[in-house]
Amino acid sequence: MNVSTTTQTRDTTTEVSEIVQQLGRLRRASQGREYMDIPPELPSRQAIGNMIEALVAALFPRHFGPPGLDQCDIDSYVTSSLETGLRELRRQVRLELALNRHRRQPAKPAVVRSADDIVTHFAANLPGVRAVLESDIQAAYEGDPSAKSIDELVSCFPGISAIIRHRLAHILYRQGITMIARIIAEFAHSETGIDIHPGAQIDEGFFIDHGTGVVIGETAIIGRNVRLYQAVTLGAKRFEVAENGALQKDYPRHPIVEDDVVIYSGATVLGRVTIGRGSSIGGNVWLTHSVPAGSHVTQARLRSDSFDDGAGI
Repeated sequence: MNVSTTTQTRDTTTEVSEIVQQLGRLRRASQGREYMDIPPELPSRQAIGNMIEALVAALFPRHFGPPGLDQCDIDSYVTSSLETGLRELRRQVRLELALNRHRRQPAKPAVVRSADDIVTHFAANLPGVRAVLESDIQAAYEGDPSAKSIDELVSCFPGISAIIRHRLAHILYRQGITMIARIIAEFAHSETGIDIHPGAQIDEGFFIDHGTGVVIGETAIIGRNVRLYQAVTLGAKRFEVAENGALQKDYPRHPIVEDDVVIYSGATVLGRVTIGRGSSIGGNVWLTHSVPAGSHVTQARLRSDSFDDGAGI
């Protein structure tokens, strides 16, 4: 190595060392604002991704299990997938609980239940999740003329993929395991283009057609047999601010969509408004107020039994 190369190597090493020191100072300052002492290990995105896929495969082994899985081997495979997935979930929940204990200002009240209790509750809900997903899949089959079979829906349709993962994430979210739930939701978002916050409450028979660009906020409540099309937003109209100027959290700010509602592509519904049962919201509508049951809202006008025909929106 000549002198010039040696000098360049030393200069690069010095530059990297200085950058490492600067990053270290910034990292320690950030951690000091968030945690009371040295923060524990974070839940692992990679481990959570593997865990959720194991659990999805346990729910639908024919569709997401290994190739060539024989009928007589399915129960054994489901047993193995559940044991693997729940074991990893328990470990990740312990990590999140440890993070919550070390934070200076927990975002939510401290979770006092153990990881074992949380995972036991989660596991006990899996048959119920599978039963509700059957209603979602049936709604998709009945609502989409392009769907040729149930197997095609489960294997291929992004709306089904997103709702499977949402229903699993929602169980954890309701128990205060919000970070793992959000990671699961983001895996679904990345895979499907459908962004459902794990806090959203969604009843059975839910169907998202096409799906790309759908956004459903944290406090949204969706009734039975609701259908959404691509690019629908159920969002917040504004954010409440505390006296100190900080954004307030954990208050209802997203829409309530009652049973048997259809919302067509590109529609945006904002704020804590209620879309009455049996209503339809047309494509590209911007809606910021409640509408009664049976309403038909388009860009031009709103029609319902409770309004004069042609009333403006």
